[in-house]
Amino acid sequence: MQPLLPDAPLATPADHAACRELIRTGSRTFFAASMLLPPQVREPAYALYGFCRLSDDAVDLSGGDIGALHRLRQRLDDAYACRPAPIAADRAFAEIVLRYGIPRSIPDALLEGFAWDVEGRRYETLSDLHAYAARVAGTVGAMMAMLMGECGHPVIARACDLGVAMQLTNICRDVGEDARNGRIYLPLQWMREAGIDPDEWLRRPEFSEELGGVIGRVLGEADQLYARATSGIARLPWNCRPAIHAACRLYAEIGRELERRGLDSVSQRAVVPASRKAWLLARTSATRLSCSKGLTFAPLPETRFLVDAAVAAAESPYLRRQVRRRGVSEHTEWVIDLFADLSQREAGARLRT
Repeated sequence: MQPLLPDAPLATPADHAACRELIRTGSRTFFAASMLLPPQVREPAYALYGFCRLSDDAVDLSGGDIGALHRLRQRLDDAYACRPAPIAADRAFAEIVLRYGIPRSIPDALLEGFAWDVEGRRYETLSDLHAYAARVAGTVGAMMAMLMGECGHPVIARACDLGVAMQLTNICRDVGEDARNGRIYLPLQWMREAGIDPDEWLRRPEFSEELGGVIGRVLGEADQLYARATSGIARLPWNCRPAIHAACRLYAEIGRELERRGLDSVSQRAVVPASRKAWLLARTSATRLSCSKGLTFAPLPETRFLVDAAVAAAESPYLRRQVRRRGVSEHTEWVIDLFADLSQREAGARLRT
């Protein structure tokens, strides 16, 4: 049985302010886009961002220390037991997982993705890569969908699609940076099909037309998922759609910028110019979304476990009681956020919005 919310808040206004500061300094793109969201939904979104960002950093800065993962799991245990660690982001996170009924299996999957990074795992097929992206980004999509209250199976599936698409974009953007840190995230099978030996290439990472072809294939997969995600965005509350649609368009534009640079992400890193971002934001605000296409697609096989967990939790009597307690009868106070720092990922353990 889920515990009831404690009488006193687990997090203070200062804790929530600290989470807001984490995003303001950690991801300017995410912070700016969050200003488009309804004021009522920013605080829980920042709380989730703060915990995910600090967790990611704890693993990334540990130098592959498995102990960092053990400590993160203990922090997660403590958050779900209503006794969070004395860290602002942990207190804020503990409050939202209880209030919104987020099942433990979802953040557990996030930590599993971090563990794969620590292991230096490589991904043979696209399906393998989807499994990784589901854990480090699809998880955040599922949790944010729960924060907005749109917990129907199709919408959560599309939220996971958007997270996976953003992660694939990250991978394409960071090929060179990852290689210089001894990592490959491109599908090894596709590299071999292009005549590239992954181990040999990693010893001397250089751009080639063949490598560009592999990067282009991964971007193509991301674009298909962005298109599917749009139908889910159309089901969001009207005052939440502009921010999420903007996030989708801005992140997809990283792929277009890569294409303009000849798909070379080894010798350079694609950055969307501020003027281009402004133009996209203006165009996005004038775009009418349709949910007629894409909403009926089944979830990716690799994200189905996240979708099922979120749907089951949302249907629990406990969560329904908590929603009534908050006095929220309309969906206009919810949002599927921008998937946590996907624009500022460090090489290694990835997560971001």
